[in-house]
Amino acid sequence: MIPRIVVFGTAGHALTHLRRARALHDRGEIVLAGACDVREPPDEARALLPDDALVGRDPAEVVAGADIAVVATPPHTHLPLARLALAAGCHLLVEKPPVLDLTAFDELARLARDRACQVGFQSFGSAAVPVVRAALARIGTVTGIAAAGAWIRRDRYFQRAEWAGRRRVGGQPVVDGALTNPFAHAVATALLLNGTAEAVPDRITVELYRARDIESDDTACARLRFSGAPDVVVAATLDAEADHEPYVLVHGTEGRIRWHYKTDVVVAGGEPVPVGPPRDLLENLVGHVRDGVPLLAPLSATRAFTALVEAVRDAPEPRSLPPGWVRTVGTGPERRFVVPGIDRAVDAAAERLALYSELALPWTGAGFRACG
Repeated sequence: MIPRIVVFGTAGHALTHLRRARALHDRGEIVLAGACDVREPPDEARALLPDDALVGRDPAEVVAGADIAVVATPPHTHLPLARLALAAGCHLLVEKPPVLDLTAFDELARLARDRACQVGFQSFGSAAVPVVRAALARIGTVTGIAAAGAWIRRDRYFQRAEWAGRRRVGGQPVVDGALTNPFAHAVATALLLNGTAEAVPDRITVELYRARDIESDDTACARLRFSGAPDVVVAATLDAEADHEPYVLVHGTEGRIRWHYKTDVVVAGGEPVPVGPPRDLLENLVGHVRDGVPLLAPLSATRAFTALVEAVRDAPEPRSLPPGWVRTVGTGPERRFVVPGIDRAVDAAAERLALYSELALPWTGAGFRACG
């Protein structure tokens, strides 16, 4: 069987999926049968699609006869498109976040009961995952897992789509923000290594801040607490002084493991550990559908992450940082906001398994919401 694949979305990250699908198509492993978007596809997307591929705006028309649907559209459209694709008999690869709350998660899991549903956490396909797990024995008892990310994002990043920097669009939640979108991999990967990816946390505390005049947070942190498992703490910012490689830091009684998940650099006990090449999630899904190989990023492994998305959605509006703690650099689309010292604060949160408010930072305060 050579599966027929369609892609919902033709711009932004959807182009990455189209490139991967075209590579599989050219190798004869799939048929790239079509693409769907409410907008006119960009020239790059058109060039990636075979001449006989169906390109349209009606998802029901495009998905008819397909075996696998890739959903790479705005977050609030994932569930409706997943419903349609599953009803048409498709297996799914859905981008992160798969859905925006646990009720929707349970619905998607039920609808996909007889189908494969993979979520686009590409770090789950990294060869570093088994390497880190094997190295855990070298650091004693795990006492906590942190994830940290500090990036620069300019005005053009927030102008790329209607939902960018928004908590809701047209009354619907979209839950964009540092923890739920750019550093979603950091959160989900830390939860995977913690062995709690499929659990619902007992308690989630989130702290949301914004340096920009946007709806969503651009600087945030969270602690996820579980019975019988270590805490997971994540700290992130899009207002960094410099771009840094994000990482997951596993704390143990006898050492630490640091994994830079974007570059697959693993350091355990102070020594670098060799890591092989990553496995592609779409290729893995095709192998699962065709030959039954295990999924690398099944929907079930994103339950705890979805609980965090729900907690961010339901949290109070992000706090605006005091003007004295924010400066701007550049103009026009290249303008960026900088919170002096935030790079060090992100690292300190990971090192101490602490929230920003616990680091005595002058721009934090009490009253953040704990869920669960």
